[in-house]
Amino acid sequence: MITMDEDKKQRVKWYFRTASLVWAFLFVGPLALPLVWINPNLSVNKKWIITLAVIILSYFLWIFAANSLESLKEYYKLVL
Repeated sequence: MITMDEDKKQRVKWYFRTASLVWAFLFVGPLALPLVWINPNLSVNKKWIITLAVIILSYFLWIFAANSLESLKEYYKLVL
């Protein structure tokens, strides 16, 4: 016999599953935030925490990428 909780878990759409959200963030980064905000399984507090974490992580990754590109540019100036 299927209980209400099991039935609810079975009917969760694929784009609301946690694994799908993780894959979306890995592939498209902050562009996956709308999936978080339309997810009915997350509370508003969790949505804000995830949003802030993604924004902060994206900022630091952007700074890291910019610094790496600047270092590569300086290296190629020395080589050429």
